Amino acid sequence: MPFAVSPSARLLFQGDSITAAGRDPADGLSLGHGYVAAVARHFAASGATPNVLNRGVSGHRTADLRARWERDAVELKPDVLSVMVGINDTWRRYDAHDPTSTADFARDYRELLLPFQDTGTQLVLIEPFLIPVRREQWAWREDLDPRIHAVRRLAAEFDAALLAADGLLNQAAREAGDPALISDDGVHLTARGHYVLAAAWTGLARIG
Repeated sequence: MPFAVSPSARLLFQGDSITAAGRDPADGLSLGHGYVAAVARHFAASGATPNVLNRGVSGHRTADLRARWERDAVELKPDVLSVMVGINDTWRRYDAHDPTSTADFARDYRELLLPFQDTGTQLVLIEPFLIPVRREQWAWREDLDPRIHAVRRLAAEFDAALLAADGLLNQAAREAGDPALISDDGVHLTARGHYVLAAAWTGLARIG
């Protein structure tokens, strides 16, 4: 679903380390070196000057976003809010034996979106994704796939634009011939992976 972005809109990107991509948390204008920075460059090249903000925080799960949401999202009053979260909710089950149920994930995610309902803020939901580079990571899909479906349901409920990143990035990995060219650990994107995600995001946006 394409959406409009005015030339001077405030765009807020929220999520975990994939969104943060090395941004300096002490610098409110730092965009990191990933897809958010690439989106900003795309708009600058087109002559638009939106105010792009990155508030991704490494390691955060959906509940972590909810805990900081008032300060890091609601108070910023974005015209466009882009959210990608969920892979850490899955990952912690396998590396720390600390699972988050799909029901809790969906509840917390829904609470993130509620303050922006009927405010005019354009919501963009990016599916969490996994690009298996190790055989054991295929087992993670049992946990992640229901979260992806929950994000799709929330996109429909809140009339949000949906970026189907899981299929997009796995297709890119197949076309590249090696998943490590898109993600070296199955979760974090390479420069090529960030480019694919940024191109898909800007492909949904229309300046005007």
